Amino acid sequence: MKLLNPPHWKKPKGYTNGISARGRLVLTGGVVGWDENEEFPSDFIAQVRQALSNIVTILRLDDAGPEHIVRMTWYITDKREYLARQGELGEVYREIIGRHFPAMAMVQVADLIEDAAKVEIEATAVVPD
Repeated sequence: MKLLNPPHWKKPKGYTNGISARGRLVLTGGVVGWDENEEFPSDFIAQVRQALSNIVTILRLDDAGPEHIVRMTWYITDKREYLARQGELGEVYREIIGRHFPAMAMVQVADLIEDAAKVEIEATAVVPD
C-alpha cells in the first residue's frame, strides 16, 4: 500500500488524499451504527463507534482488518454535530481503526434509509497478495 499525498500540499489530517494498493478486495455496503439486534444508540459518537466496529467485524469475516482499509465514504445527517465533536470522533476512530487513515470522503445527506441512523459508512479494503 502506498499513500499518495503530494509533498507540496498541506498534510491531510485524519485521511489520505489517495492510496495505491494491490491485492484481494473486501468491500462493505453502507454500514450503520446499530447493534446485532438492529437497535441504535441515540448519540452520534456512539453510532460512529458502532458503525466502525461493525465494519471491522465484517472485514474479519474474510481475514481483513482495519489496516487494510483503503477508502471510506461517510454519510452523515448533521455536519454541525460532526464538526463540533471532531475530538471525540477522532478518539473513537483511533480506538477502533487505529492510526490508519485511508482515502476518505464525507457527505452530509438530508436523511438515511434507517430513520434513527445519523451515520452510514462504506469501506473498501485491499488485503495484499
